[in-house]
Amino acid sequence: MKIFYGWRIVAATAGIQFLQAGLLLQAFGAYVAVLSEEMGWSKTALSGGAALQSIEGALLGPLLGWMMDRFGPRAMVQSGVVITGLGFLVLSQISTIGGFYVAIIMIAIGISLSGYFPGSVAIVHWFQRYRARALSLMSLGAAAGGIAVPLVSLSMQTFGWRPTALASGLAIILIGWPLARMVRHKPEAHGETIDGQPAAAGAAAAAVGTAEAPPVREFTAREALRTRAFWLLGLGHGLALLVVTSVNVHAISHIKEGLGYSLAQASLVITLMTVAQTCGVLTGAATGDGWDKRKVAAGCMLAHMVGMLMLTYSVHPVMLGIFAVVHGFAWGLRGPIMQAMRADYFGLRAIGMIMGMSAIIIALGQVAGPMVAGVFADLTGNYRIGFTVLALIAGTGSIVFMMAKKPV
Repeated sequence: MKIFYGWRIVAATAGIQFLQAGLLLQAFGAYVAVLSEEMGWSKTALSGGAALQSIEGALLGPLLGWMMDRFGPRAMVQSGVVITGLGFLVLSQISTIGGFYVAIIMIAIGISLSGYFPGSVAIVHWFQRYRARALSLMSLGAAAGGIAVPLVSLSMQTFGWRPTALASGLAIILIGWPLARMVRHKPEAHGETIDGQPAAAGAAAAAVGTAEAPPVREFTAREALRTRAFWLLGLGHGLALLVVTSVNVHAISHIKEGLGYSLAQASLVITLMTVAQTCGVLTGAATGDGWDKRKVAAGCMLAHMVGMLMLTYSVHPVMLGIFAVVHGFAWGLRGPIMQAMRADYFGLRAIGMIMGMSAIIIALGQVAGPMVAGVFADLTGNYRIGFTVLALIAGTGSIVFMMAKKPV
């Protein structure tokens, strides 16, 4: 039986997501903890590395979106894998905070070219009825990447952070390049149809729609910008990332320094969070296409808030467990829904550009989260005030998503 090529793209992009998440995005907190101790750099300065990743994504987002709409994602993903790997090789040699920033910028550019954004654009062109499922399965790679965090931490403790960064760069290039070659743009350019339907059925569905998938108005980027839904989705997504990025950057340091656990124990909490994230992704893959995505996103924002507060005021390992389960599940369930909602709301005509423009709004949350947490940690000696502020602000995202109704 022939396997629909769209699922191969899902598998390839999931593999790339696994490498990026396991070796940096979710392991970034381990680098922060080790470099802060060994190099004496402040948490605010190290948080700037995470901020640079977000700023770079916001600046390149519209350009990347236009390029993907016009040329497709394959060459972009291939070049991104190489640049990411080279960035890790540079990271393994740095000795100054400036060198750290250069390495992080290289890695950030590589991830922008080969990560979640181009993978999402490719997948939404190949799927309609199973769009949330396909995006969730791609995100499964990022969720599973958290499993590698204890291994990265163990490698840092055993061999040092420099050999760990060097090995990470080589792994990304050698494993990521063959996966990148599997990515394709639109199904019709390769003799396929959306969702793998027979050609006649696919043409009929595109023309008149079906009961399960009514026809979607195809917005241009300019038309999407004029809708309230575009701005509300971007704002809600950015508020979610206040918590997500601050946890990725600072949770290990908070658990280690503020709560008194070892680096290995802190990494195990992240592993539990990853397991919960995986469960959330699988739940979204199984049922996400049948739910009201707007209400699911609103509920996940409340879960992010509760989880963050549990982490902040933890006095017992059980509270850390609740944080890991609640936050991780909400992250895994909500993440893929963001891009599925944009494709559902605005169609595919300019989806790359629309996602790229959204990146500018989303970046505000990505930058603010780690920076606010890091500044308060340097000023007060702990993360409590910063984490509390971020959790309460993120909780208001539930209202934002409830207001983000599909454009008429």
